[in-house]
Amino acid sequence: MNEQTLLNRITVNPKIFGGKPVIRGRRLAVEHVLGMLAAGDTFETLLEGYPWLEQEDIQACLTYESINSKVNK
Repeated sequence: MNEQTLLNRITVNPKIFGGKPVIRGRRLAVEHVLGMLAAGDTFETLLEGYPWLEQEDIQACLTYESINSKVNK
């Protein structure tokens, strides 16, 4: 899956979490997913905890963070 297709999974809506980036319009913020990964959770743990979540959603969070960290340097 290419980078743009992954990034299309990340949405920003001022009515959801004050405009923080979330996954596919759901109430799961990118920063929350990244925090769980940083704390040592695996993709499998996240997928079990959020049955609607797809592996590509997690990859989209990582891609989003990678691009934003480059832009904000």
